[in-house]
Amino acid sequence: MLVTSPLKQWYLVHKWTSLICTAFMLLLCLTGLPLIFADEIDRALGYSMPPPDDLPETAERADLDAIVSAARARRPGDAVQFIVADPDEPDLWFVRMAESVAAAKPSAFYAFDARTGDYLYQYPLDQGVMNIMLRLHVDMFAGLWGTLFLGLMGLLLVALLVSGVVLYDPFMRKLAFGAVRRKQSARLKWLDLHNLLGIVTLVWFLVVGATGVINTLATPIFGQWQSGELADMTAPYRTMPPVQDPGSVQKSLDAARRIAPEMSLGFMAFPGNGFAEPSHFVAFMQGNSPLTSKLLKPVLIDAQTGVAVQTRELPWYVTALLISKPLHFGDYGGLPLKIIWALLDILSIAVLGSGLYLWLKKRNVSFEARLGAPPDEKEGDSV
Repeated sequence: MLVTSPLKQWYLVHKWTSLICTAFMLLLCLTGLPLIFADEIDRALGYSMPPPDDLPETAERADLDAIVSAARARRPGDAVQFIVADPDEPDLWFVRMAESVAAAKPSAFYAFDARTGDYLYQYPLDQGVMNIMLRLHVDMFAGLWGTLFLGLMGLLLVALLVSGVVLYDPFMRKLAFGAVRRKQSARLKWLDLHNLLGIVTLVWFLVVGATGVINTLATPIFGQWQSGELADMTAPYRTMPPVQDPGSVQKSLDAARRIAPEMSLGFMAFPGNGFAEPSHFVAFMQGNSPLTSKLLKPVLIDAQTGVAVQTRELPWYVTALLISKPLHFGDYGGLPLKIIWALLDILSIAVLGSGLYLWLKKRNVSFEARLGAPPDEKEGDSV
């Protein structure tokens, strides 16, 4: 029976997880870099625009019923699915439409000025280079199975990082921290750079990897919430007939604001889609700080009377998902944080790329010799 030391077992974990997931992690880092600046790129390409800034400052807001009517007039054969707010653009309302209120694929995404109700633009769906980047990053154009596969690669990344931490000290104890042997072989120089950049980006890479894994579970997580807590929340109203013509959206929003006065609307689901039920609106209210704006509180509103009938907190696993998204993309602290995220992403690309280079240039040196060799002679695999 072959028995290996714990350290060598960690080395094998690091080696094989690296070989399996590095190419996919490179894909995610390369596509994730432009996605950090998705809003800025969309505006530069003309896909979106800020609301006009020549209007006087006012707390007045346009009537949501008028905005919904304007959206329906543009696509009279389609149904409104959601009213969506952007916490970074308080003067915008978005209306998502589809062939039916329960359809999975939207047909249009309209932007309106929240102050005047004026139509601004239609965001192009499934078009452009950013859509390609997003699809590659989320599911590699393979749907849910592609998303879950990338989640598995994310788990391997976490194992890679943990094993790298375990191996770092034994492999680097004969070198000063941050030392790069520039006068030795190119491979030794890349090994030292790989180890240095790896330990510098460790915490960030671990956070982004772990939150990425959580994000790949968004569909099953929301499915569990819909079949569990949401179903329980709406259970007393299941015998009510479906609402064919919902009442006032503005009245429903006002009712939600009375229930959650310190919060604002994140999005409102219309009766009959997966986030509501046939006789009620569900307003998902959000906080007003950079962090709490990513958290949601559902308020159930009678679609005919506009009366809020129930509210409750989201379960912990949905909250974990909502928090993981801004942590993953670094979009909760404005442009400065996005720049920091981008720089760390570039360093991570260097870590992955150097690891791939070291494997392609590997030498037949035993693990024991690699671990015990003097610093100037050690030609080990990446750690």
